[in-house]
Amino acid sequence: MNAWSAEEFEAQLRSIGEKRYHHLHPFNERMHTGLLTEEEFRGWVRNRFYYQVNLPVKDAFILTKLPGREDRRQWIQRITDHDGRTGDEGGIENWVRLGEAVGLTRRELFDRDSVLPGVRFAVDAYVDFCRQKPWLEAVASALTELFAPDLLSRRIADVQQHYPWIATDGLEYFRVRLTQQPKDIAHLLDLVINHAKSREQQDACVRALEFKCDVLWSLLDTVQLAYSKNS
Repeated sequence: MNAWSAEEFEAQLRSIGEKRYHHLHPFNERMHTGLLTEEEFRGWVRNRFYYQVNLPVKDAFILTKLPGREDRRQWIQRITDHDGRTGDEGGIENWVRLGEAVGLTRRELFDRDSVLPGVRFAVDAYVDFCRQKPWLEAVASALTELFAPDLLSRRIADVQQHYPWIATDGLEYFRVRLTQQPKDIAHLLDLVINHAKSREQQDACVRALEFKCDVLWSLLDTVQLAYSKNS
């Protein structure tokens, strides 16, 4: 089977999000229309934190496998963006601020034993995927950032409109990602499009991205089942 052109391959990758990205999940849709209870919102923030703290872990696995120095230099910024550094608290700490804004303590957020089993299973599977798979497939799995590019700005606006009990400074994570995400997407696309030359490699990248969509969807399935009374 012939390889897709770069344009066809990118179109295939983008088409996955039209049906499988988690912005379409009923829980996410309810969040953005103001229908979540405080317990539901708090449950999402608490369990999503397990995903957030594992992002630099999976990025570290990918970093060790990238073939080029320049790409490693760019990729390591993703780890710093989440873990932070002196003078920049980073995304994990910003998510802690969100947790505190919805009524969670730092201790509750970092208590891994209280993470829902389904969330832990999905996130651990994603980290293990990035550890075991070839770097190209692991990078492709991160391309979920391609989908719903306006989701971050919508989330800020919708939370401020529908959940006034959440302090606005708790939304700093999403504000910071507004500037980080475009750079991440450009690097991800460049890596995947330029290195997946055979149809076999391209198909593997598509499957990797579908898997990541399933991880994010499963996370919300678990949270919805645990916290939504009408699920």
